[in-house]
Amino acid sequence: MNPNQTVEDESHPYITAASRRIQCLSLHLTPLPPSQPSPQLNMLICAKAANKLEVDKVSLSTYMRGENRDIQEKIIEFFESRPDLQTPVGVPMNEHRELCMRQLVALVREAKIKPFRYVVDDPAKYFAITEAIGSIDVSLGIKLGVQFSLWGGSVLNLGTEKHRDKYFDGIDNLDYPGCFAMTELHHGSNVQGLQTTATFDPVTDEFIIDTPNDGAIKWWIGNAAVHGKFATVFAKLILPTHDSKKVSDMGVHAFIVPIRDLNTLQTLPGIEIHDCGHKVGLNGVDNGALRFRSVRIPRDNLLNRFGDVSRDGKYTSSLPTINKRFAAMLGELVGGRVGLAYASVGFLKISVTIAVRYSLLRQQFGPPKQPEVSILDYQSQQHKLMPMLASSYAFHFATHYLVQKYSEMKKMHDEQLVADVHALSAGLKAYVTSYTAKSLSTCREACGGHGYAAVNRFGSFRNDHDIFQTFEGDNTVLMQQVAADLLKQYKDKFQGGTLSVTWNYLRESMNTYLSQPNPIIARWESADHLRDPKFQLDAFRYRTSRLLQSVAARLRKHSKTLGSFGAWNRCLNHLLLLAESHTESVILAKFIEAVHNCPDASSRAALKLVCDLYALDHIWNDIGTYRNVDYVAPNKAKAIHKLTEYLCFQVRNIAGELVDGFDLPASVTRAPIAMQSEAYAQYTHHIGF
Repeated sequence: MNPNQTVEDESHPYITAASRRIQCLSLHLTPLPPSQPSPQLNMLICAKAANKLEVDKVSLSTYMRGENRDIQEKIIEFFESRPDLQTPVGVPMNEHRELCMRQLVALVREAKIKPFRYVVDDPAKYFAITEAIGSIDVSLGIKLGVQFSLWGGSVLNLGTEKHRDKYFDGIDNLDYPGCFAMTELHHGSNVQGLQTTATFDPVTDEFIIDTPNDGAIKWWIGNAAVHGKFATVFAKLILPTHDSKKVSDMGVHAFIVPIRDLNTLQTLPGIEIHDCGHKVGLNGVDNGALRFRSVRIPRDNLLNRFGDVSRDGKYTSSLPTINKRFAAMLGELVGGRVGLAYASVGFLKISVTIAVRYSLLRQQFGPPKQPEVSILDYQSQQHKLMPMLASSYAFHFATHYLVQKYSEMKKMHDEQLVADVHALSAGLKAYVTSYTAKSLSTCREACGGHGYAAVNRFGSFRNDHDIFQTFEGDNTVLMQQVAADLLKQYKDKFQGGTLSVTWNYLRESMNTYLSQPNPIIARWESADHLRDPKFQLDAFRYRTSRLLQSVAARLRKHSKTLGSFGAWNRCLNHLLLLAESHTESVILAKFIEAVHNCPDASSRAALKLVCDLYALDHIWNDIGTYRNVDYVAPNKAKAIHKLTEYLCFQVRNIAGELVDGFDLPASVTRAPIAMQSEAYAQYTHHIGF
């Protein structure tokens, strides 16, 4: 059949339908020459697209890219120029591990990019590096994080000058690859329950590291199975005493423990290392298990920023209690959570970009005698992808704000700022990674069968990213920390205490939010009102405040009969909903602020449209909550639904420009068919999008 031929014979509907389908398939199998773009593949313009916004993509991408785009482009260009360092599809585990190590060494020694130097001094640049590295290979991004943020970061953040002087260069140039040995077989989230011990021997001036039982084996330790030479081991510090107890447990501390010979890489005496084997994802990272049998290390190997032991076995600390020392130690390790939230947004952007570009070009069905239409013109596809695109922008600004606050914390060491960043990082890490995990599957589904091809990386992203919901803090546990902090702020508010920056809206307007909704405002339904940032943010915060007040009352009630632990467990789902609601309020606040600060008018208008969709889609999805308390009248609820539908359609009209605004390199999205409408042969030739 001639690809340009049109089916004219409509005497039999079944023959007509079959002929049309054969004609369409023939275009796939016998495409037009690349020099003659097929009209069937041109992106279709919606009926109302004449009213679409004009977006200056250069200005938008400039606003989005931030200050560290240059180093990201340098990283991408380096790996693009080195085919020997690119990760092939389906690479076996052992080969993948060695490739990741070669990639990391090449980055540091050949490309001359030294991430470790930015861990403390310029966290924003460090996280930008990890984002670029993760887009090349997620395993490489995690291996880099283990080396520089976890192992290296523990030395910098928990040690003192003597440790930095001794280990900095070796960590920086990869002579000292290392591990972060915190998690045990029986304890992960409950770090204070770790069972590994470090007992001080005053005779030899050494600590003795022991694994007392199988449950105390260090488990899932990155870099341990193959490449690690050192490990930061978290263990209970045990000191001998002269009383009836004979020993004193000073709580969990961190110790530098050599695990392999620096030259031969042979396992050192007393160290047992086992390979955790093949995983669901991240198989370029060599996770292992560590067991210690009376391993002796010098007293100086105690990372002693928050607590030290003298030669005669005396313990000293500027912090008076085990709990305060523990909190200070964990507070210095929140960088991992910040990095995961930031990286997760990167994966979401890539996946949304591929799915949106594919959906703009892919055509299926249409009116009789008319060309097939873009699948993004279908309302169902818009509802899958447009709120996700809006969330990608929202998360971008929220995580950049988190990085900014984290950078300030590293410079100022303000106690209140540390607490604020701890809670903010917990909420954003948990919320963003959970959302991204679900979205990766949605993006795969939105691309149909083509999304199932391994080269498109939806599968590898989904598998590699899945663990983001668990390490650096299980998401359910982290959300409970957010809820606990909110309850503390609630208590402080009514006892006259101060409130931290993140939750200052509780101080400013708690009484307003807890009063009865204004019956007049509850019925306002104009588009101007619904698109007013004040209405949107007030609605988000009203929900959070209602949840906070009600869960506080429930906890008080149940504590009388169940005790504090039982009451917490009884109200756990309510607490998680509270934490989620609060985190969404913070995200929206940062998005509104970013829209306001955008200097280019066309970009600002586009961001405002996306922000409105993000806000109203969330309000509509929880409309029952607002209706139950008459915060929104029935007519207003209907108006919110209609406006959300309209905004979804309008965002679809500029979806191509919006994903271009992410300014992702073509090699990262790997989507040639989604970036140009040439012959379908290009699609089948590349296999990937």
